[in-house]
Amino acid sequence: MKSAWFILSALVAGMLLGIGVELVSPDAGTASLPFVEPIGLLWLNALKMTIVPLVVALLITGITATADAARAGKLAFRAVMIFLGAITLSGLMSLLMTPLLLRLFPLSPGAAEALRHGLGGTTDAGPSPTFGDFLLSLIPTNPIAAAAETAILPLIVFTTIFAFAITKLEPVQRATLSGLFKALGDAMLIVIGWVLALAPIGVFALGYALAVKAGVAAFGGLIHYVLILSAIGISCLLLGLLLAWLVVGISLPRFVRAMVPTLAVAISTQSSLASLPAMLKSSEELGVDPKKADVVLPLAVALFRFTSPAMNLAVVVYVAWLFGVELTPWEMAVGLAVAIAAALSSVSLPGSISFVTSIAPIAVSMGVPVAPLGLLVAVETFPDIFRTLGNVVGDVAATKYAADGVDDTAPTAGVTP
Repeated sequence: MKSAWFILSALVAGMLLGIGVELVSPDAGTASLPFVEPIGLLWLNALKMTIVPLVVALLITGITATADAARAGKLAFRAVMIFLGAITLSGLMSLLMTPLLLRLFPLSPGAAEALRHGLGGTTDAGPSPTFGDFLLSLIPTNPIAAAAETAILPLIVFTTIFAFAITKLEPVQRATLSGLFKALGDAMLIVIGWVLALAPIGVFALGYALAVKAGVAAFGGLIHYVLILSAIGISCLLLGLLLAWLVVGISLPRFVRAMVPTLAVAISTQSSLASLPAMLKSSEELGVDPKKADVVLPLAVALFRFTSPAMNLAVVVYVAWLFGVELTPWEMAVGLAVAIAAALSSVSLPGSISFVTSIAPIAVSMGVPVAPLGLLVAVETFPDIFRTLGNVVGDVAATKYAADGVDDTAPTAGVTP
């Protein structure tokens, strides 16, 4: 939480300084850009260098962990299937809702152009690929070359096939390969942690450059982004409540009453993991057998992030809209698949780290610029509240639904949050 507020403060300070310099002396602002902007761009490049190894490591560990969880027993298998269905539904909702919200509440052309110019973007979009082009791009002739060229789509296809092949190996071999890629992912997360330790400096430089280029309109653009993303977060929360009512079969007053302590913890901590004890209590009040809750809720915290696909896709769709990138149905389908994999393979880390690790692969796979993420991570503090609220609602509702459909509590050895 402190880190997020430091990053946000650095962004505001950089933008205020940039606006002040630009107002006092435009020439001085322009002259300072070659000295300040490279600092921010260097920090962005440090973030980008982790994308390819992270895509491979997180996708493999996510698929193997999900497969292992599904093998752990009838209750665990049912829970994993519920998780997959729910996050797919939330992602589809976002792909429909985000463009609709952008049409209903568009950013003014002047502010959009200023923000785009400040981020160094362009509205020139290449020709949309045909269905044939899409099919031909799926299978890489050389996976190593695909990784070197940051050709994320064929790399994801190869990695997915490879991950499912790992799940068919003998337990010892499966554990060896899974451990290798988990270690790779953990190492990349450490690198990202180091890079994000310098985030206040990088974000300050990027914020300053944005303000010098875009002026006060940059603030309006970021506020518009926060409002759109928060609206998607609220939509996820409402979707979770509707599923609890219509699918799980719990009356809304009863569900909300049981969730009040959990929601309070979620708002104060913005962490599903920290909300686990409160979720266990809420589940008990909803009539879930504590033995079943002890199995499903830790599994949900480890694998299930109900709002993740929806809000991560909303970020990418917003950036695509801002930069004039026309997303085809095939690119949206790929983005949804990557968003689901990212949701299953995410770890309980501070929002600034999970923001980059989850969204950058989606953006690259959909052909959307990654650079804006360096600034957008600074304002993630506000949408992250709705992420956590939606996640804990989804966790408890999924736990109730999974528990009601299974009579036994088969052991789930090896499954940890």
